[in-house]
Amino acid sequence: MNIQLEKMKQKQECERRKRLAEEKHKEWMQKKREEERREREQKQSKEMAEKATRELEKMQLQEKAEVKYKEWLKKKRAEESEKKKREKEKEKEREAELQEKRERSEKIFQEWLRNARNKPRPVLNGYGLPHRKSTGLYSCYTYVVA
Repeated sequence: MNIQLEKMKQKQECERRKRLAEEKHKEWMQKKREEERREREQKQSKEMAEKATRELEKMQLQEKAEVKYKEWLKKKRAEESEKKKREKEKEKEREAELQEKRERSEKIFQEWLRNARNKPRPVLNGYGLPHRKSTGLYSCYTYVVA
């Protein structure tokens, strides 16, 4: 009877240990799951933070690029405006030179007209030679025989 009682006690002890081991295993599994869940959440939150940081950097870079583009465009437009201004000035100078040249030409022409009125006119008949007689060829070396 003692042996049976002893066996029963051992069996109960074994079952108690088994239950205890199962409970500890369940607790360990629950802790493990909880820990894995926390790690996943931390990983997700870290990834979200990194993603937000990347997006922010991307936006800042885009804004920076836009500002630089606007500055470049402003500079380019200023250069074009300056170039057009210089071209207009050159055109004005050319016009002024042409006008001055026309005025000089007109002045010279008027002076020539004034002088031409005062010059003696050549005799039309006889090529300016008396008695319409000349010998030899008609050239600058033509001479008159009287």
